[in-house]
Amino acid sequence: MFAAVLHEPKKLLIDELDAPQPQAGQVQVRVRAGGICGSDLSYYFKGKSGDFAVREPFVLGHEVAGEVAALGEGVSGLAVGQRVAVNPGLNCGICRYCVKGMPNHCLNMRFMGSASTFPHMQGMFRQFIAVSAHQCVPVPDGLDFAQASMAEPLAVALHALRLAGSLVGAKVLLVGCGPIGCILLAVAKRAGAHRIVALDLAEKALQMAATLGADETVLANDQARIDQWVQQRGTFDVVLEASGSTAGLDTALRAARAGGTVIQVGNLPAGQSPVAANLVMSKELRYQGSFRFTDEYAVAAEELGAHKIDLRPLMTHAFSLEDANHAFEVAHDRTQSMKVHLKFD
Repeated sequence: MFAAVLHEPKKLLIDELDAPQPQAGQVQVRVRAGGICGSDLSYYFKGKSGDFAVREPFVLGHEVAGEVAALGEGVSGLAVGQRVAVNPGLNCGICRYCVKGMPNHCLNMRFMGSASTFPHMQGMFRQFIAVSAHQCVPVPDGLDFAQASMAEPLAVALHALRLAGSLVGAKVLLVGCGPIGCILLAVAKRAGAHRIVALDLAEKALQMAATLGADETVLANDQARIDQWVQQRGTFDVVLEASGSTAGLDTALRAARAGGTVIQVGNLPAGQSPVAANLVMSKELRYQGSFRFTDEYAVAAEELGAHKIDLRPLMTHAFSLEDANHAFEVAHDRTQSMKVHLKFD
């Protein structure tokens, strides 16, 4: 089989690897489509994502869907040829975090396409993968594979909004309108937010935010508008930080009203982050991080399969596996793309 393997920053090679065979309890999935995530871009361009650095040839990708190619011993409830979205994370179920209902913090997590451990947990931008049957969520035959692969970023958004609490009647600020930010916006709209303001440096990103239901869009360099939000101890009930920048987080803390909530979804650069953290104390903010997801993946796949949420406006480009390097360049250019997919036909 062929796989997109990162050998060094900005150098993906299409290497030929042995196709993994399913062991007992596993399923072999023929990958059909995969979305390029922000962490994939960071690995590709910088050789690291947050605190996780690439230290060996590394298959990227953790947002995929495909069809069951073979069943391992003891697998039931799935059939060869069935379409599935693939949850990239497999927790152990027995460590202290799994027992506490926090499987996204599993001490033995096997999250595909992550350099958080060494040897790395290789990713899913390859023609075949072998995963636990529990990681496969069936989707309807009529759902496009690329759409089904959007279950992973949708699960990230669902987890973040669950942590935010009720949004009914809330004034919400979204900081950062990349793919995750725009999915957060769509979910917040559906969750009953009264007014959503979207903030970003890119006009195209703000246009997409407006398409998905933002009530107002603001360029991040409009300091006068931002200053208005900061007055009288803040404006917004809930601020969703999805830019992954220290400037974005600083704005989030300043714009949240006293007693409000700030949810950090964006992955900040490694090291110390200079932000107005004292505002967490002085405005009694609830500052909450959101990391990956728990049981929201299955919910996300079901939402997409039932067409309860439409993320197709975000899906701007698709490339073949052979054009993976070009796909990453396009995905990095926010003037022309949002969510970019690789196709494995």
